[in-house]
Amino acid sequence: MAFYKDEKLALFIDGTNLYAAARGLGLEIDFRKLIQEFRKRGRLLRANYYTTIAETDEHNPVRPLVDWLSYNGFNTIVKNAREYTDRDGRRRFRGSMDIEMATDMLELAPSLDHLVLFSGNGDFRRAVEAVKAKGVRVTVISSVKSQPQVIADELRREADAFIDLDEMAELIARPRKEDEQDRHPQENDYDE
Repeated sequence: MAFYKDEKLALFIDGTNLYAAARGLGLEIDFRKLIQEFRKRGRLLRANYYTTIAETDEHNPVRPLVDWLSYNGFNTIVKNAREYTDRDGRRRFRGSMDIEMATDMLELAPSLDHLVLFSGNGDFRRAVEAVKAKGVRVTVISSVKSQPQVIADELRREADAFIDLDEMAELIARPRKEDEQDRHPQENDYDE
């Protein structure tokens, strides 16, 4: 899909879904590179990152990322995950940002020319259809190449364009492990 320098665009990132797609491809997303890439492609109005966080006493690896994103050009939308006990007595967490994402997509659509959705969740098919009805082009970024595949066919069909995350790896991800033979271990790039 073509991006135009003068178009107003926004990113809607389903954090959990993007993480699953990237992990399935053996990628680690570099959010600094990601936002820079889309700033080059148009007038980036918003870069929204959605995730749930479990409120526990234990260290949560998502929290440092969310903090870094908040200070580096991303609008972070966070909700507490709900805790429950499964039938085997194990403590589990559940949370969804689907309603928040769909609502924000529809609210921002009148100000946009192009919406980029980083998610493969088929529940967004109707929201994408509604955004398109407002005259906004929609690109979905997810993966058919990841194991397991994380893009719902109905979402892929509804989008104006689909970009496989694997095809964007050089632009928005850190080098893959096999590409890092000469790279030395570094501290967390998000500590600032």
